[in-house]
Amino acid sequence: MLEKHCKQIIETFEEAVSISDPDGIILYLNKQHEKLTGVPASELLGQSVHELVRRGLFDVVLNPDIVRTKQPETRVQHLANGRKVVLDGHPVFGETGEVELVVTYLRDITKISELREQMEAQKELLETYHRLHENDGRHLEKFPPVVQSKSMKALYGQLGIIAETDATVLILGETGAGKDIFARRLHAASDRKDEAFVKADCGSMPENLIETELFGYAPGTFSGGNRQGKVGLIEAASGGTLFLDEIGELPMNMQTRLLRVLQDREIVRVGATSPLAVDVRVVAATNKDLEKEVAEGRFRSDLFYRLHVAVVTVPPLRKRKADVLPLARSFLHYFSCKYNRDVSFAPDVEQMFLNYKWPGNVRELENLVLGCVVTSKKGVIERSDLPASVTTAVAEMPPASQQKVLDFQGKTLKEVLDEVERQVILEGMKRLGNISELARELKVDRTTVFRKLKRYGK
Repeated sequence: MLEKHCKQIIETFEEAVSISDPDGIILYLNKQHEKLTGVPASELLGQSVHELVRRGLFDVVLNPDIVRTKQPETRVQHLANGRKVVLDGHPVFGETGEVELVVTYLRDITKISELREQMEAQKELLETYHRLHENDGRHLEKFPPVVQSKSMKALYGQLGIIAETDATVLILGETGAGKDIFARRLHAASDRKDEAFVKADCGSMPENLIETELFGYAPGTFSGGNRQGKVGLIEAASGGTLFLDEIGELPMNMQTRLLRVLQDREIVRVGATSPLAVDVRVVAATNKDLEKEVAEGRFRSDLFYRLHVAVVTVPPLRKRKADVLPLARSFLHYFSCKYNRDVSFAPDVEQMFLNYKWPGNVRELENLVLGCVVTSKKGVIERSDLPASVTTAVAEMPPASQQKVLDFQGKTLKEVLDEVERQVILEGMKRLGNISELARELKVDRTTVFRKLKRYGK
């Protein structure tokens, strides 16, 4: 009775079933096998499993090992239709104790495998997010915004307007002027404030690693690499803000790939073939004249125009004197609390701060105050506590009585005005070293500045 209904019983199994002889010749397949493999039973019955491997339908054979060891075997099989299955083979013994049949059960694990890969990818993304942002926000908590000067009030007025949009932002300014802080405050004021803020320093990443740092890589791309692949900084910023600091240092081949991110809002990991959609707001910063870089062939013009949407300039510290002492006192308060010191500035020190030109901008001021706090042996920071580079530079500044005065005698009003204009432009170029910045400062077209410099022989 049981033998009569054996095939019907096997057809009730949820698993695919294959029965073969000791030589690997397929004797029986249930209907689930056809559904799973996509190959009709009529094409497989009577065929050798070795021949089916040679034809590429299967990639694993259990029969020889089961017949040789007389033990069950379990392996993973990759089918020609792309499915991944677990083969669970068992020997059936005859009266002599030899293997007469091999029964193999096939279980589809494609979805389980895909789910595991997705979970690994999500785990990697989560780990990357925590690694990048576990300290995020401290930059904003560290010091309150200082907007005493007219220029900074205007700048933060722009911030509020730009933050309401998702427009790409290009922040210009000298090194240490505070472009990073402006980018973070822009993110904090936007609708993306609860999402990631990811900073990519284009100037500090090694050129041979910058592609994988920005775009990540697919699993198995590199021997010795993370077997789950790696999330790039752009992908990690999806949903939030990507801050590309020192964008002018980005190699030309990476500029091409970044252009695709801005145009199509998608990336392709290194070693991958399919693109990934990314929803990022790009904020870029540079201390370079990108127009000049474009003209000299070091920066792509199409990328420049993609970035040149909302442009803001963070003024150097020497041009916002009203911010110097509030910033210095803010740094002093923070570092005094952090290192449990009770110190203050002597009046002549604060006057020196106002007179100094601060070539390193806000970063130089912050580091100077930090150095004074941690090395001060008294309760008051005095002139002698300041570095020689500051005291010497201030001492060498000529007093107002010795500064150059125009000679009006024997000159017409037009000649006097021309001389004033000449001094303003030449001194401005000496101070800023950049035609575009000087044009913005004087609120004239850069071609006007260029034309006048040419007339002055510069």
